[in-house]
Amino acid sequence: MKKEQKKTQDPAQEDTRMPLTRRNYILLAVGFAVILLGFVLMAGGGSDSPDEFNYAMFSWRRITLAPILVIGGFVIEIYAIMKRY
Repeated sequence: MKKEQKKTQDPAQEDTRMPLTRRNYILLAVGFAVILLGFVLMAGGGSDSPDEFNYAMFSWRRITLAPILVIGGFVIEIYAIMKRY
């Protein structure tokens, strides 16, 4: 009889912990900062005059490093949400 009473308890009452801890929120902030850094590194590269072409927009920083940082930031965000401490 006691086993049946335990099964009928409300699942919300079983686990009273918060779904995300302080460590999760810190990781979320780090992931957001990495994404923001990636977008900042992607910015710029245009020329002042539309008559001239600026090859600086095809730099390694804008084409390779910045997208890797943005994708890495999203991976950190997913990890921060899914990890249970």
